[in-house]
Amino acid sequence: MRTGSPGTVLIVIRGNSGSGKTSVAHAVRDAYGRRGMALISQDVVRRDILREPDRAGGVNIGLIDVMCRHALDAGHHVVLEGILAASRYGAMLNALRRDHLGTTRFYYFDISLEETLRRHDTRPQRDLFSAEQMRRWYVERDALDGHDIVVGEDSSLEETVRRVLRDAGLPIGPPPV
Repeated sequence: MRTGSPGTVLIVIRGNSGSGKTSVAHAVRDAYGRRGMALISQDVVRRDILREPDRAGGVNIGLIDVMCRHALDAGHHVVLEGILAASRYGAMLNALRRDHLGTTRFYYFDISLEETLRRHDTRPQRDLFSAEQMRRWYVERDALDGHDIVVGEDSSLEETVRRVLRDAGLPIGPPPV
């Protein structure tokens, strides 16, 4: 089932908890600066909307897929961000990649556990879960079939945002008046 149009952009940002993907996703949309870009967060769909644990076959997987496809079919660009573990979300993500008619870019944040824990200490949600929980959740190099563009821990927020927008062929800022 083809989705979107040749003019739409699908950006998927994946990585471990605390790797910076949510910050980058919000900054990408802010830097784009115009209407027509949906930001879909795995955590919002799974935890806030459905109150569902992250498990294989979860309802959130299908809902994320439908949300992305609907926004793309309506002509919106989509930024999807989350841990989106390959073992649970890989089939859905690969189908989105295959079916999308426009520009598609997948990014995987390859951040060491030590750096992830350091970044977690700076987050507002640092008290919601412990370093020990993050150690248990951590999956090293969870890239999808070699299709992800890898972002390392040496890439700053600003550099990563510029790279994502450039790779996707999207302008920075609102259209000229």
